[in-house]
Amino acid sequence: MGLLPLTFHLGCIDAAAKRRTFTREVMALYVSAIVEVGVAAVVTLLVTEPYGSFNIRSCKIRKLADWYPLFHNPDPNYEGVLHSTQEAVYPLYSMVFVFYTLCLMVMLLVWLILPSKLLPGRGKTAIYSALYFLPALIVTHAVGAGLIYYSFPYMVIILSIISNAAHFAFQLDQSIPGLLMECVMEVRNLVILLGHWGLLAITQLREGVLHGPLCALVPLPALFYILTSRFTDPSNFS
Repeated sequence: MGLLPLTFHLGCIDAAAKRRTFTREVMALYVSAIVEVGVAAVVTLLVTEPYGSFNIRSCKIRKLADWYPLFHNPDPNYEGVLHSTQEAVYPLYSMVFVFYTLCLMVMLLVWLILPSKLLPGRGKTAIYSALYFLPALIVTHAVGAGLIYYSFPYMVIILSIISNAAHFAFQLDQSIPGLLMECVMEVRNLVILLGHWGLLAITQLREGVLHGPLCALVPLPALFYILTSRFTDPSNFS
């Protein structure tokens, strides 16, 4: 959940810039977005118990129902429902709301100055986009936090593959040499492809020695698209 606002921020900046190459202005906005989300994440950890520490003291999660205690209020002797709903997974549920609120506050403090100077006429578009996706992320977490907690590695992998395919689909030259040259020669394309770390989500790098080499698989979806692009060319089906 912490990486979602950063991903959306970078995507909105890229869409607002409407440039196929990195410039100093665009890079400054990227760095600004990373700093904003990073500051919000650090402050969230510091204000979460134990206070002033980067550790998190949390109740152990045993099942999906722990995220939705509202649906499990006791009914002793079938006489009346005891509404004793608490955050059974504290603070994993509430701290995300704190994080998103801090993201919005820091963004409003920084982006009201930077975008107008770095991307005149377009910089405000990134701000307006954030004012839409941040509330959407808050609602998504409020409703589906438990489902996301258990399924996020697989969701990240699927979205990573879809994002890879969508990125390559916008390239004009769909030949294998053309796609390879686009990946290597353009810094923007190379950074986008290296940002797709979805294959590592399922392991979460719990064992560095075993899972570390899996970093080599990050370019695999991109290579699969490049090698099979000629078979999916629409002209083959006319």
